[in-house]
Amino acid sequence: MHYLKANENTGALTMTSREIAEVVGSRHDKVKQSIERLADRGVIQLPPVGEVKNRQGQTVFEYLVSKRDSYVVVAQLSPEFTAKLVDRWQELEQSTQPKLPATYVEALEALIQSEKQKQLAISTKAEIGSRREATAMSTASTATRRANALERDLDRSKEYCTIKRMTMLMHGQTFNWRLLKSAAQDLGIPSIDIHDANYGTVKAYHADVWIEAYGLEVAA
Repeated sequence: MHYLKANENTGALTMTSREIAEVVGSRHDKVKQSIERLADRGVIQLPPVGEVKNRQGQTVFEYLVSKRDSYVVVAQLSPEFTAKLVDRWQELEQSTQPKLPATYVEALEALIQSEKQKQLAISTKAEIGSRREATAMSTASTATRRANALERDLDRSKEYCTIKRMTMLMHGQTFNWRLLKSAAQDLGIPSIDIHDANYGTVKAYHADVWIEAYGLEVAA
């Protein structure tokens, strides 16, 4: 299995010694010995250790090697595999890149998930540190309210659409807010305020209003 891990203290990505062994086609124990020798000589720092289960279910340890030190290790073991190591780092780093939201709904869902994770982290910290429990729980309640508000926006976004969003969906077509407002009044469906990063809030109009005014359906 090929993967990167984040250092718990620095957050920097590390490659396991087993991964290095697979890249250069060497035995894992030989790679670990090379790492230890280089550390003894002061060429690299002795990496932290992670525990994993092997195929026999036994607990074994792997070194978690930084990007810089992985190049030093490979140069010591098999210099001809340096290019392959570069390719492996690029492949693994790209696989760890987060997927950006493609739509407004996906962005809201990502924000909701973030707020819920923040709430869980704060609640857990409150259980561990009782002296700060009151402050932490108050912050957790704020995170809960924010997540709930985002969920309401998510539900409404499937029924309502702003001019900005519809312009994007319709590839730059322009729309008249006065016509939308008039259609909303005729149908008796008022617009709602939706959060906007640039303006604070903007008006969003119901799907029926868009159909009435422009014959367009709102896409979630």
